[in-house]
Amino acid sequence: MGFLAACSDEKAAQQAPNPEPSVTERVSVLSVQPTKVVVYDELPGRVSAYNTAEIRAQVSGIIEKKLFEEGATIDAHAPLFQIDPALFMAEVDASAAVLARVEAELSNARIKFERTELLSSKQINSAEALNNAAAALAQAKANVAEAQANLARRKLELSYATIKSPIAGIIGRSFLGEGGLASSSATTPLAVVQQIDKVYVDVRQSLMSKETLEDMATKAEEAALDLPVKIYRIAGQAYDQPGKMLFSDITVDTSTGSVGLRVLVPNPDQQLLPGMYVRAKVPRAIYNDALMVPQEAVLREPSGRPQLVVVDKDSHGSRRNVSLGPLVDGQYIVLSGLSATDNVVVLGKDRVQDGVTLETTPYTPSAPEVKG
Repeated sequence: MGFLAACSDEKAAQQAPNPEPSVTERVSVLSVQPTKVVVYDELPGRVSAYNTAEIRAQVSGIIEKKLFEEGATIDAHAPLFQIDPALFMAEVDASAAVLARVEAELSNARIKFERTELLSSKQINSAEALNNAAAALAQAKANVAEAQANLARRKLELSYATIKSPIAGIIGRSFLGEGGLASSSATTPLAVVQQIDKVYVDVRQSLMSKETLEDMATKAEEAALDLPVKIYRIAGQAYDQPGKMLFSDITVDTSTGSVGLRVLVPNPDQQLLPGMYVRAKVPRAIYNDALMVPQEAVLREPSGRPQLVVVDKDSHGSRRNVSLGPLVDGQYIVLSGLSATDNVVVLGKDRVQDGVTLETTPYTPSAPEVKG
């Protein structure tokens, strides 16, 4: 009897209907809101000094002293080299003597002219004598002016014997030391001073990206050149000072279809050095009311067409074809197929089926991974 009862229970269990499957699925959704997005091109660039001055001699002579330490920060008009001034001082003295002589001659010519003029008024001298005296006076005045100019030139050459920096900045190594012959016609500078408290970063961007940015900036009533440029050092570290786009070249490179851009970057700690290669994130497009969804929310048809799962007011999900734009920081810009305030399924989209009611929870993005 016990065996028959056990068989009856097993048969009854097999014939019992299966429990109904759950008709509710839990998913994470994101309510899409319009936001302003700037899309960037990451481009290689090279750093150059904000200002560079090649220190050259304007007069020739032997260098007596070098008045700076290589690698030091110097002020504008700081003396750097001293050329032996003895020759220039002697020329100044000689020019001063010439000026004194012609000034004495001018005084004598003026006295003669005044005497001749007085005698001519009394008809004692001829008109020719008066003309000769006037010519002598004019000649004496011209000689004084010439001597004054020559003296000013000699004093200027004497001042050039002390070679100064026209700008403030950091001075590099000296190409000529004490005892060397500085020449005003030399092709090699004595030293180079560079101002790097701010620097230029020169990059090249495709002409199409530049035109797109300018068109979108015009529609957004925003100046494209006012958008910040992000700088990254060659090892990948982000530089903490944003750059500002100054201008673009007017010539297009025929081999690449790109134009040169110059970016001004503050450099108070002198972390960016002339000649250094960096990467610059240059604005490529502006979206004033962009609708963005996380990359993991996108589904693909077998043909590759992108789709999103959108939850309606009855808590049912349905697939919707969309057109995607650029991927920015792990989120796609949706160009068409989506409206503001739509609820898009981000996590659990593979569990969405027709007629299944969805239990929605707000989507919370995971914290970015911290790199050591």
